Amino acid sequence: MNAPAETSITPSFTAERQRQVAAALRAVLPTHSVLFNEEDTRPYECDGLAAYRQLPMVVALPENEAQVAAILKICRDLKVPIVPRGAGTGLSGGAMPIADGVVVSTAKLNRIVKMDAYSRTAVVQPGVRNLAISDAAAAHNLYYAPDPSSQIACTIGGNVAENSGGVHCLKYGLTVHNVMRVRMVTIDGEIVELGGASLDAPGLDLLSVFVGSEGMLGIVTEVTVKLIPKPQLARVIMASFDDVVKSGNAVANVIAAGIIPAGLEMMDKTSSRMVEPFVKAGYDIDAAAILLCESDGTTEEVEEEIGRMSAVLDASGATRIEVSQSEAERLRFWSGRKNAFPAAGRISPDYYCMDGTIPRKNLAQVLLRIEEMETKHGLRCAN
Repeated sequence: MNAPAETSITPSFTAERQRQVAAALRAVLPTHSVLFNEEDTRPYECDGLAAYRQLPMVVALPENEAQVAAILKICRDLKVPIVPRGAGTGLSGGAMPIADGVVVSTAKLNRIVKMDAYSRTAVVQPGVRNLAISDAAAAHNLYYAPDPSSQIACTIGGNVAENSGGVHCLKYGLTVHNVMRVRMVTIDGEIVELGGASLDAPGLDLLSVFVGSEGMLGIVTEVTVKLIPKPQLARVIMASFDDVVKSGNAVANVIAAGIIPAGLEMMDKTSSRMVEPFVKAGYDIDAAAILLCESDGTTEEVEEEIGRMSAVLDASGATRIEVSQSEAERLRFWSGRKNAFPAAGRISPDYYCMDGTIPRKNLAQVLLRIEEMETKHGLRCAN
């Protein structure tokens, strides 16, 4: 597969314009929170979609909601476009700067405002890391379900902007299904609350419109998320296949059987061989593909569902089926999938990470086509 040409767009602003915008922002922000020198703005030139890069004119790092509102009012008055940014781990280019615009990073709004075990909710600022929510809720035997592969670094504000999912989104939903309320600032500097503390807020469902809008409707300053009880038990099946078509069909077969796993992920041979020396997860590196299928719930529910999934996988052509026997082993099985990105850096000096959406029924055909393109263009692709 041909790697996309790295694109960097030249600035379209004058030095005078840059000084004007920076000076206006420094009137409402500390000096260290307004960046405009190239060496300071370079880290903000792209998100995880590194194929496309653009230096922003100015980067603003507000430390509270009032500063966010002030920034937006200034940008509106000066007619300066803005791009909100979380941790920059997204793969859609949603945080790519505009040449003559301001990047507004919410990294400094990183406080967990309230953890309510009784209502099973957490109120957090947008710069709080995804995993930090679950870490804080663990004392109450609760956790936040959406778990992107970048959860150790990505922030809840970015998750809201991108409607992020994760390995457990099949059963527990995306960000939009796990956020109850968002407090945000519009381009006019107006503070608006969408959703509410109850499960069903009155009026139009504007919260669902906002989640996934990539910051184009406003900048998040506070999020109320749902927390769910940790399951009594969770186990994961690691199934090997000697053919990617069989593994792709197995995914569809599991869903067709009426089973909704807590997690269902697939890795091809290139991925397994890339990851195994790095994390030693116990993957079958001779398999053409492996599936990780997780079940959680009560002990009885998990035992029954593991049995059903194993039967479907066996009938789908699995050559080997292994079930985690402890929590440590379950985490080890998942560790390979969670560490795919850093593992890629061990086998190649450069790589592009691309994201896509494929209908389940077409998964096998797409993987086969990628194999053909690997051969044609002499490039490795780990799926």
